[in-house]
Amino acid sequence: MTISKKIVLLGHFGVGKTSLVRRFVENTFSDNYKVTIGVHILKKEVKLPENQVNLIIWDIEGSEDITTTRPSYLLGSHGFIYVFDTTRKSTYENLAADLEHLKSGYNDVPVLVVGNKSDLVTKTHLRENKKYFDQAHYFSSAKTGENVETLFEELTQKLID
Repeated sequence: MTISKKIVLLGHFGVGKTSLVRRFVENTFSDNYKVTIGVHILKKEVKLPENQVNLIIWDIEGSEDITTTRPSYLLGSHGFIYVFDTTRKSTYENLAADLEHLKSGYNDVPVLVVGNKSDLVTKTHLRENKKYFDQAHYFSSAKTGENVETLFEELTQKLID
């Protein structure tokens, strides 16, 4: 049985949303960064033991204020991946408020919080920012591929449970 599910990647500009999607869908990484304007939609089939799930992945433009995200981008979402950049405090210092906004408008939609660019930070940096980073479900690196498959597979499993 094949099921289709829409997931949306959210977060500030330059946190690596596009790189995560490209690593997951195409298993590629590029240092040539291009800003996403509007939305870029990719698809990937995930095979789970009991189901095949077609993920329709919406990589939307970054926003410093999640409340300004176009509601039409979020409409009909089955899951969210909220991405922040572990090297840039401005992308995670309002994490709690952003997650509260998502919860208030989309309470039944699961959210995975991902600290990206983990290959660029030290364990000391992670400890020093523990109060922010405790909210992350995963630390990933689109460059090395660390946790990329895992986080998409976990969200996919949550969508069918």
